[in-house]
Amino acid sequence: MEKEQYNRPTWDEYFMEVASTVAKRASCDRGRSGCVIARDKQILVTGYVGSPRGLPHCDEVGHLMKAVHHEDGHVSQHCVRTVHAEQNAICQAARLGISLEKATLYCRMTPCRTCAMLIINCGIVRVVCERKYHDGSDSEDMLKQAGITLEFVHDEIQEYERQ
Repeated sequence: MEKEQYNRPTWDEYFMEVASTVAKRASCDRGRSGCVIARDKQILVTGYVGSPRGLPHCDEVGHLMKAVHHEDGHVSQHCVRTVHAEQNAICQAARLGISLEKATLYCRMTPCRTCAMLIINCGIVRVVCERKYHDGSDSEDMLKQAGITLEFVHDEIQEYERQ
């Protein structure tokens, strides 16, 4: 009987799998998301979606939804109780004094505009997303203008409740 060939994951696959595991700690069921920031095949920091330290989580008290009205007339819903996984990972690096210069960020979907600005300013050079965010064109443009490589594992929009 022939032994089945084991396919070792690529570094991108490995870090995305770690980000998926980190996401299990997220405390907002609308978008349980995790983030890994790595450089030179080493994990620097991780982050997941959750409320600021000491404040109640969505899973405990419910969502804090806000409607965003866009120029083209459509309205999207956003939970503003939580800090995004990317923001938490970047904050963790700052707390620990870890430079993110020339690092790669792995996340569930296209970073939002605010996350994109933080990614640009902290020196990250590459972002790998599992899927696209339904309202991510602004941040995609910003990352491109800043010379940051943006890659998607799946070229489809992430679906979740009350998008």
